[in-house]
Amino acid sequence: MKRAIPLASCAALLGSVALAEDVPQRNAYYGETHLHTALSLDAYIGGTRLLPSDSLRFAKGEQVVVNGRVKQLDRPLDFAAVSDHAEYLGEMYSAMNPTAPGYDNEDLQALRGLETLEDKQSWFFKYVVANNRGDNPQHPAFYQGPETTQSGWQVVIDAAETHNDPGNFTALIAFEWTAVPGGGNMHRNVIFRDNIVPELPFDSYQSNLVEELWAWLQLIEDQGSTALAIPHNSNASKQQMFPETDSYGNALTEEWASTRQKWEPLIEMMQIKGNSEVHEAFWQADEFANFENADSIQKNSNRYFHKRDFVREGLKIGVALEQSLGTNPYKLGFMGGTDSHNGLPADVIESDFIGGHGAEDGTIERRRTSGVGGWIDGVDLSIGSIGGVWAEENTRAAIWDAMKRKETFTTSGTRIKLRMFGGSGLTATDDPALMVSEGYRLGVPMGGDLTGLDGAPRFSVYAEKDPLGANLDRIQIIKGWVDEAGEIHEEIFDVAWSDERSKNAAGNLDPVGNTVNLETAEYSNDIGAAVLIGTWTDAAFDPAQSAFYYARALEIPTPRWSTYDAVRAGLPLLPEVPATIQERAWGSPIWYEPQG
Repeated sequence: MKRAIPLASCAALLGSVALAEDVPQRNAYYGETHLHTALSLDAYIGGTRLLPSDSLRFAKGEQVVVNGRVKQLDRPLDFAAVSDHAEYLGEMYSAMNPTAPGYDNEDLQALRGLETLEDKQSWFFKYVVANNRGDNPQHPAFYQGPETTQSGWQVVIDAAETHNDPGNFTALIAFEWTAVPGGGNMHRNVIFRDNIVPELPFDSYQSNLVEELWAWLQLIEDQGSTALAIPHNSNASKQQMFPETDSYGNALTEEWASTRQKWEPLIEMMQIKGNSEVHEAFWQADEFANFENADSIQKNSNRYFHKRDFVREGLKIGVALEQSLGTNPYKLGFMGGTDSHNGLPADVIESDFIGGHGAEDGTIERRRTSGVGGWIDGVDLSIGSIGGVWAEENTRAAIWDAMKRKETFTTSGTRIKLRMFGGSGLTATDDPALMVSEGYRLGVPMGGDLTGLDGAPRFSVYAEKDPLGANLDRIQIIKGWVDEAGEIHEEIFDVAWSDERSKNAAGNLDPVGNTVNLETAEYSNDIGAAVLIGTWTDAAFDPAQSAFYYARALEIPTPRWSTYDAVRAGLPLLPEVPATIQERAWGSPIWYEPQG
């Protein structure tokens, strides 16, 4: 069943719907959980001077100056977390505070005096790449000890405490654990539920093995903290994000799977260094897999792509591991972030992209002809993504709890609103109010579990366009499952779409069209729909087979940032990247598990 309906009527219905008594009204809140300020060494080297408090002011809608430009969000965020690297908090506190131990150290004086891009790149390779990507990363010689780390950590905490405004804006306390074992990206953003946090964050100098991070999370939980970890950039993990063995080379166990599931309920789907859902090289049957694939990542640290580096494959591997281990270690919901090293949370407007790494990608010329040293070519940079949560209120507890239960979605930058429910008793309805009330009462939302069904589950999906953005093309449901032989499979289903199109004889939906004028970098909303709603039943459902289902909503084509750059500068379009993109949103999966 499919239907496109007016935006205004749906907004009214969703705002007034009465839910089951034990589930209060949940609203969509948008935010950012992955960005870096001057307290991150690589960001400081690039020229960033914004501190955590400045980034949170920007998230709340205030103006800041970056790279000589005034920047301001078109709409404030609902929540944000500054995730500076734990590895250099102390060093950067010493570098920027004249009264701090080590401020007059010769190396830090040199750091403050870096002027040329070449000198900055040399510093980055010496103190970041060569160190962190080695087998035994450690603090540089100018580190003054844990007291300076504690002082830097306090800056992060104080900023979040200052800007947290329950009911209006949520500032979450966070840091990034930046482990790169064997050159593979195993980074995690650690997000706290409240202000009960440890005296020091955990850095990869203490250990670059994820099992040790989980052990630390258990330790601080025992001491009163509540935290979760969000992995990112699985596309650059060198097959370590969804591994065949643990970090010690041992076979995976049920305990390992349970521990990962406890601490890592989410994964970051996309950021400035590419999209980690799928890659066109491995998903030829997915017509939308050619989206911000960031191929040039493979030039650095032998980070060659493999199918198991991508989130959809990880979800399938997780379902298969559940059969052998008894627990799915990769039962992951979706979150978004930018990884901006300019200190700008959710700076995701394609038409106003200034890069994310200071001088490395801060000009049109650099983005077109060079790149970000040690990581990616400029042309492959993505604008990044933002996260959405369905929560009862805009508070730390409610936002964090939505993350923990995986009632989340990710967008590639636009503020699409996406929702899905699953259950065997749901009504095939075009009424958003009924969809939501029945979804909570008779089924489960995104991130939930269905178990032991006798009949095929029905899924209700709803997507609403960004009020300031492009219309919607379609909503799809992606199913992954494991057969009796242990083989993993997937299939993509178009569920709701715009413009009265019909599927052809092969069951495929024709493209929505394209209104983009490549000479002016403009488009129109003459095609597509403001709202899509639909219901889909899994006709091939086997109650004995484990499976997952997630929704993907796509916009009509719009100009990519590189097209806006070319038009502004009077330059030809870049042939190596698409001139237009279809922005999208991904909803966290719903899992089905056979009874017993």
